[in-house]
Amino acid sequence: MSLSNYERMIQLADDVFSTKTDADQLSVDEDVMARLHEIHPASLSEYDDGNGPAAWILVFPTTTALMQDFLDRKITEKALFDMTPLGVSYDAIYLCSALVLEEYRNKGIAKKLTLDAIEQIRKDHPIKFLFVWAFTKEGDIVSNKISLEVGLPIFKF
Repeated sequence: MSLSNYERMIQLADDVFSTKTDADQLSVDEDVMARLHEIHPASLSEYDDGNGPAAWILVFPTTTALMQDFLDRKITEKALFDMTPLGVSYDAIYLCSALVLEEYRNKGIAKKLTLDAIEQIRKDHPIKFLFVWAFTKEGDIVSNKISLEVGLPIFKF
């Protein structure tokens, strides 16, 4: 029996990010998802082809000061998330992760989900910067394209 899309997405997340063995990375669970929704409802998005998720993106707004501390390696990704205050004006967006099942790659799904999320966040916050910790060449490429398309500078970890 083959794995469901959901099971494959969980496996992909484990393979790419190794969050189970790296305590400094954000490991998404129900509590994290609830807090992401509090930070901004557009922080989590998925593409479902009718057979379960085929793509997930996670982006969240934060402050420039926290962005800089993260980029300067003063705080970890998990600390960035934990320290992002609720109910303030955010001016930076962390492009945290994008996962796409292999057969759905190179179709612009992650880019579209991310652009839509950024657009929703920008309706509520004066975003000036994007930043990313790209784990893959593809992540680096798509983050550059997103930066150009939304007209915001991107900083890299």
